[in-house]
Amino acid sequence: MNSSKANFPAFCTARRLAPLLLASALLPAAAHAQQAPATDEIVVTARRGNEQLRDVPASITVLSEDVIRRAQVRNVQDVVTLTSGVSIVTGTAEVGDTQINIRGVNGARDAEGSVALVVDGILKTNTAALNQAQSDLTQIEILKGPQGAIYGRNAAAGAIVISTRKPGDRLELRARASAANNNRYEASTTLSGPIGDTAGFVLNGEYFHTDGFYRNTGPNPAAQGPTVDQQESVFLNGRLLVEPSENLSLDFKGRYGRVTAGSIAYNVVFALPNVAAAFGAPAFAPDVNDQKFDFLSNIGSDGTQETVEFSGKADLDLGAVRLTGWALYSDIQQELIADGAVAAFGFFNSAPECRASTLALFNSGFALPPPLSIASTPEASTLGGFSPTTCDSTQYQVRNQSDFSAEVRLASNDGGALDWSVGGYFLSLRRQVGVAIGYDRGQGVLRNLFNPQGSSNPTEQLANDRFDTTVFAAFGSLEYDVSEQLTLSGALRYDRELRRVRNLVDPLARNQFLRGGNQPLNVGLDFGPLEPQREVFEQLQPRLSLAFKPSSDLTMFASWGVGFKSGGFNNQGSQATIEGAFNGPAIGADLAISDRFRKERSSAFEVGMRGAVLDGRLRFEAAGYLTDVTDMQFFEFFAGPFGILRVVSNIDKVRLQGLEGSLTARVIDGWTLQATGNLTDSTIKRNSARPGTEGGRSPYTPDYTLNFSSDMAFPVSDSVELLFRADYQRVGPTWFSTVQEGDRPTLFRLFFGPVLGTGNFSQARRDPYGILNLRAGARFSGVTVTAFATNVLKERYLAEVIPAPEFGGSFASPGALRTIGLELATRF
Repeated sequence: MNSSKANFPAFCTARRLAPLLLASALLPAAAHAQQAPATDEIVVTARRGNEQLRDVPASITVLSEDVIRRAQVRNVQDVVTLTSGVSIVTGTAEVGDTQINIRGVNGARDAEGSVALVVDGILKTNTAALNQAQSDLTQIEILKGPQGAIYGRNAAAGAIVISTRKPGDRLELRARASAANNNRYEASTTLSGPIGDTAGFVLNGEYFHTDGFYRNTGPNPAAQGPTVDQQESVFLNGRLLVEPSENLSLDFKGRYGRVTAGSIAYNVVFALPNVAAAFGAPAFAPDVNDQKFDFLSNIGSDGTQETVEFSGKADLDLGAVRLTGWALYSDIQQELIADGAVAAFGFFNSAPECRASTLALFNSGFALPPPLSIASTPEASTLGGFSPTTCDSTQYQVRNQSDFSAEVRLASNDGGALDWSVGGYFLSLRRQVGVAIGYDRGQGVLRNLFNPQGSSNPTEQLANDRFDTTVFAAFGSLEYDVSEQLTLSGALRYDRELRRVRNLVDPLARNQFLRGGNQPLNVGLDFGPLEPQREVFEQLQPRLSLAFKPSSDLTMFASWGVGFKSGGFNNQGSQATIEGAFNGPAIGADLAISDRFRKERSSAFEVGMRGAVLDGRLRFEAAGYLTDVTDMQFFEFFAGPFGILRVVSNIDKVRLQGLEGSLTARVIDGWTLQATGNLTDSTIKRNSARPGTEGGRSPYTPDYTLNFSSDMAFPVSDSVELLFRADYQRVGPTWFSTVQEGDRPTLFRLFFGPVLGTGNFSQARRDPYGILNLRAGARFSGVTVTAFATNVLKERYLAEVIPAPEFGGSFASPGALRTIGLELATRF
């Protein structure tokens, strides 16, 4: 690891940013020197009711409608770029695949999420919706720390609370369109207005298209071009708000979306230093940050996501109390096709298509980047994953989920010293997850989980399970104003989740090549039938907080809460697969993987303060936190003689502690500067799933994050306003696995022996990186024209690194490159 790069201080970028910051300072100062009166009227719903931001006894980041519009925020990924202590990985594996990390608590792929997404008061149940574009945003709140007692399921790390536009009292049309490089086009239109005296509507449509930043340059014409990280999406949203009386409000919403996008945007990076040294081939043990990405597969990746949602919410004011209830139906269907990653194991070396494609590439003079190579036969070649031959199989995956959820809540409404609420929640969820590895005959991928041997794409390995979940929860809260300065509050939630799994793989079906051929499609079936499983996961989630306001400009707070994420089931047969492939004497990996994973619990303390000085022109917030996580859920990827396997394991004990702070300065009227930062110290205390990884960092957790912004809007005449915004985010070094330092046994021991077959992943950490985004434009007569550029400095960084230690390498995915474009928006 290049330690000088990893420890490069964030402030060293100041030299590169100095001209921009100087321009930010001089431009508005010259144009407008009048100071505005200080105000602090930000209203949030952080505790399920409207209150001033300064009164909330917890860390919270709020993005107003002006910031959302001027920073071009469209989805949760855009929110993360403006928020310290939060990081995200999204879209690297498939559309809808999103993991959000808040203060070291991460959402494990293939498990439930750790961050609740609440849109207009309704909790979204499917993690596949986390990063979808939302319609016409008016405010976003990011709450950090366990929020389950207040916001419910899947809020162990925090919650993202989104408000969208309500209909006004007149007909209004908003439209926005933009164009940028890489054939990036975006358009959005919102029509809203009244229906008579008691109702209103909002109709919204959004379209997005891009060819992506990377291209497949392999020799297969059918896979060449924008088949790596391309995306096209359409979302249609409708909202009907009805107020039949002064005391009753009804809110109905419908949503349809379809996304097509690339998938499995990874390169394989080996981590075999002894092989590199023995053969003088440094490409067998590079730093992942130096990877030159080549996408050469013979199959272009493709994925789809289709969303249908309906919800209804009722709010009834009964005088001293308020009754609120909502119901949501959601159905999200996902699938992907991509090239496989098993050519290195030679499973298909005897297949005529594999031999023919390898020989044809060799005769054409085609060369693979080191350490890979092509010879006249696959046995003499060195093929990694996603090769241009047919030797590495095909992948087809599905993740389909439909669910119904409902909540009812009764709360006090008299504005007295004591506020209270009670309620209940119900969820019924059905999910199918299937991963199929197919024999690549060079005739494309059939979109079926099972294809018989006589087909053009026979199935060689299959994990296919149906998961059913039923959730009941009860919750309540109390808040008491002891005095004008002191407020005590508490909340408690009880969750009970019944989870069941049933294997859907035909036990009689057989393959042709994997594991010698004529074997069951699921390795677990080698040991008998896979019986249905069920288990109940339950947890009490208390939350206590204290707020002390020594003055109207200062709030000091402390809180403690318990976070909870339900356990669950991996694809059945996972434990038998790992035991047979890696834990025998030949490799001796000593892994503890199970077909079921345990629930995750956390205990989180936070102390902090929030205030304002200089008549409110300078606002500040600071907090310290300590979180102990038990059985942290963590995604792991395995590649081996069985093919590929995705599982969730548990890290027994993780400690997270850190500091966070922010400063927001209103320099003059129309110009705001903000700086925020987070420092997280994470330590794995115990990890029985992978002994020897104790003392490492929590996966997917940056050591620090820093955010700086300069936002200006000032008039130059009665009809013209100039706009400028600069956002800079710096993300510290990040590990993506519990395997970080030290030697690990790999499958290459079977070929090279225990010395050469040992892996070391000390160079699999992502280096720090910084992203600068700029927007400049003008608003006149209801029209706004804006030029924008993201990743202005053309920073190259890694979006994700997934080590597969027993495979002897990592699967690395690159981050977004520079985008330059023009946006036109209007409102009338």
